[in-house]
Amino acid sequence: MLQILFLAAVAAVVLYQLYATLGRRVGRQPEDAPAGAIPGSPSPAPQANPGHAIEGVATLKAKQPDFDPEKFLSGARSAYEQIVTAYAAGDRETLKPLLVQEVMDNFEQAMAARETAGRAEKVEFLTAPRLDLEKVDVIGDVAKAVVRILAEVRTRTKDERGEGVDDRRTAELWTFEREVKSANPNWRLAFVAAAEA
Repeated sequence: MLQILFLAAVAAVVLYQLYATLGRRVGRQPEDAPAGAIPGSPSPAPQANPGHAIEGVATLKAKQPDFDPEKFLSGARSAYEQIVTAYAAGDRETLKPLLVQEVMDNFEQAMAARETAGRAEKVEFLTAPRLDLEKVDVIGDVAKAVVRILAEVRTRTKDERGEGVDDRRTAELWTFEREVKSANPNWRLAFVAAAEA
């Protein structure tokens, strides 16, 4: 009995920390939508802040001339959706190539704690996530791109007590990285932080 209580306490701490990182009820609200937007309509395609230069993009283009911010954001949106749904499902095979090892280790701990507690999760996107490229840093041959992600998600949680449903808005900064000289064109998630509302 004592061991079960201990494991439950550990799981609660890990899951609280992950929730604090991966989702908060913050971010832009429906009233912040651009003029002319229809409430509840899909978000526009990711925009790389057209109209002004994004910090660091020119530096990255000097090393990788074919870098296209809009194509990058399209890939980042796909990666974001895959990572969020795979984490909820405990799908390690999908997560592994999308995350740097440190992030994978953190996710693994949280997923294992959730499984030990006998809890299952499923995530649905209520609207298409909105992504904006904030800045790019190039350190040596490693490029790091910080993306602001605003999303509305519904989490369904099942355990021995039944099913719970939680709808929330999230505002996060995801940092993706890749080696510029690598033959692999894919970026991997290196860091997640809550964005300010």
